[in-house]
Amino acid sequence: MPPFYMDDLLPLVYGELKRIAARQLRGERPDHTLSTTALVHEAWLELCHLDRIKWQNRNHYLALASQAMRRVLIDHAIARRAQKRGGGQQIETLEADAMVLVEGRSEELIDLDSALARLAALDERQVRIVECRFFGGMSIEETAEALQLSPATVKRDWTLARAWLNRELSP
Repeated sequence: MPPFYMDDLLPLVYGELKRIAARQLRGERPDHTLSTTALVHEAWLELCHLDRIKWQNRNHYLALASQAMRRVLIDHAIARRAQKRGGGQQIETLEADAMVLVEGRSEELIDLDSALARLAALDERQVRIVECRFFGGMSIEETAEALQLSPATVKRDWTLARAWLNRELSP
């Protein structure tokens, strides 16, 4: 099978990328400045820099797109946190409390990203699986194909990664 290139593959998976982006943005605040289309396009721009990659198949592309969307969302959350007044300190007004509740997902994404960085030091494969499953919404089988692993390995590592992340992210 010939390799896939960016210009060839994008039209074939654009709908799937929009679905992944919509899933990611579902938990964001209503006034989030990234729309589904903007998230897809930002991720696509990141993928364009990977011009030397020969896409193996659709799932390989979606796995890398999931990684790119993760980076876009984390970068956006970090920038949003940096723009907050008071350097991240809690402000004691009702409006500020409402803003903290509305923007809670950004902090969760930043915490998750930090935890994934720590997990990467222990097991990079588990991080790739989390990116495919959590950020990409891929099934066990799609993840296994994209990462060239057996479905049993993906299931096992997914279970281990979730348990590790739950422990790390618990108060």
